[in-house]
Amino acid sequence: SVWQAIYDDYREKDFVVIAVAMDSDAEAARPWIEEANPDYPVLIDRYHLLADLYNMVNVPQAVWIDEQGRIVRPTENAGAYEGFRALDFETMTVPDEVSATVQASKATYVAAIRDWAENGGDSAHVFTPDQVEARLAAPDDAMAQAHVLFRLGIYLRQNGAGEEADALLAKAADLHPQSWTIWRQAAAKLENG
Repeated sequence: SVWQAIYDDYREKDFVVIAVAMDSDAEAARPWIEEANPDYPVLIDRYHLLADLYNMVNVPQAVWIDEQGRIVRPTENAGAYEGFRALDFETMTVPDEVSATVQASKATYVAAIRDWAENGGDSAHVFTPDQVEARLAAPDDAMAQAHVLFRLGIYLRQNGAGEEADALLAKAADLHPQSWTIWRQAAAKLENG
């Protein structure tokens, strides 16, 4: 994977990739993690604490944190581009120009991360504290309530109160419609998860 390659290239420079699966069911995430077989740490955030803390609403998203524990790039799309929205369901393909945009987006993001791994705080891609603060979005009351209802819903689901849990998860998704991480847990699951 691209993340494994970056980690392999820069681990000697104390650069660490930490992947976090946001799935309330650890077993649903496990096959994906096992297939990737990464050397870097992978966590499963069953209660989406990371999503709440860093305002993550989808995957893949990333936050860059330096050696002093400071955010140098707040949560952002991690080089992914939503090319799937242009998918032709008959041919199961996306238009060439969309595919090119997807690849260019990934390449640009990977190049930025590599520059940061090489140059640290001198990287052109690292924001100043003021730039970071300007890009941080504080959650509004609805978002904060959504995260509370989400965690309560997951707790209830894990403890056998499925109907009550589903109602809370649906309410959480309604309160925070930008959060695909909440919606995915509230949505009905296919057999493959």
